[in-house]
Amino acid sequence: MIETDKPVEKAILIAINYPDQDERETEEYLDELSFLTETAGAVPVKRFVQKLDIPNSRTFVGSGKIEEIAHFVSENKIDIAIFDDELSPAQMRNIEEALGCRILDRTNLILDIFASRAHTAHARTQVELAQYQYLLPRLTGMWTHLERQRGGIGLRGPGETEIETDRRIIRDRISLLKTQLKKIDMQMATQRQNRGKMVRVALVGYTNVGKSTLMNLLSKSDVFAENKLFATLDTTVRKVVIGNLPFLLSDTVGFIRKLPTDLIESFKSTLDEVRESDLLVHVVDISHPGFEEQITVVDETLRSLGSADKPAIMVFNKIDSFSYVVKDEFDLTPAIKENISLDDLRKTWMANNTNHPVVFISAKTKENIEELKQLLYEEVKKIHIKRYPYNDFLFDNPLSL
Repeated sequence: MIETDKPVEKAILIAINYPDQDERETEEYLDELSFLTETAGAVPVKRFVQKLDIPNSRTFVGSGKIEEIAHFVSENKIDIAIFDDELSPAQMRNIEEALGCRILDRTNLILDIFASRAHTAHARTQVELAQYQYLLPRLTGMWTHLERQRGGIGLRGPGETEIETDRRIIRDRISLLKTQLKKIDMQMATQRQNRGKMVRVALVGYTNVGKSTLMNLLSKSDVFAENKLFATLDTTVRKVVIGNLPFLLSDTVGFIRKLPTDLIESFKSTLDEVRESDLLVHVVDISHPGFEEQITVVDETLRSLGSADKPAIMVFNKIDSFSYVVKDEFDLTPAIKENISLDDLRKTWMANNTNHPVVFISAKTKENIEELKQLLYEEVKKIHIKRYPYNDFLFDNPLSL
């Protein structure tokens, strides 16, 4: 029998522990980089961390550390070295020469995942534009290893079919893709206008917090949901009716720490669903150890989109997986993790540390979904009545939720 499966690529992860972050934060960042690596299809086999004030201008980490990494790469036949920050073209050339394996930075890894997830013409055009914009300043150092055409992570997309060494050709391609995207953006804008004046609700949140699962639950549809980062690229819009009140619900691409600027720009039409929505449903994975920072990342991204002041509902999802560390200061036994009740969750700082309504749910087990539906109904109703002040008779006898 002929073996057709490609061998899984082995990767190492490299990060800097900066003075303003503790070791736990650095490990959380590497956990996320590891998840990104697995989503791309490689296996992370080791992590390297160095404490530095700023990255080394030549090799990101210091000379001693790069020698240590090079020895490990050689001894263990590592395919890819992945860095948790964006590398300059000069750094990429120097590191590849020192390590003798393929080099990816965080931006390139995210772009590769997007390339593998882009299924529609719209998404493929957006991703290809972002890839070319990333590659243009790196042509000198990157086309040489693309010529080997080994395939694999970081090599999908623009460089696969033909090696274009001429910068003018690349710029022409970028210009053409931008023109195509403008046409698509106009078509998408027309589609949004044609939806009428129905209230529009957008699910937003960090990647992999359960937005698509919640979308399926509320809209009774079958949107692709998977326990991987960026499972959703194309915005999905569904009509939802709660009680007697219809509205449009959209599932948008997940945000992430250090989301490449080129991706934000090329996904403008997708993110317009957020900009043009009437209500945001900010979904948070309460079981994630770094969910507070994820909230901050989403808030900052919304601010950059000019959408930070929109009405919103905070939905803390995955309460079925949430546990709380219980430790008595006078007890010498190890701390334990215990699940806490819904009533206890409502008494925590999470329920009171925001200006928005808050609800705790599990989209997976459907726990407390009725409270979320009631909250959605009330918030959409407020917007609807403002828009149609003479139609509030519709709400005199709402149907059962």
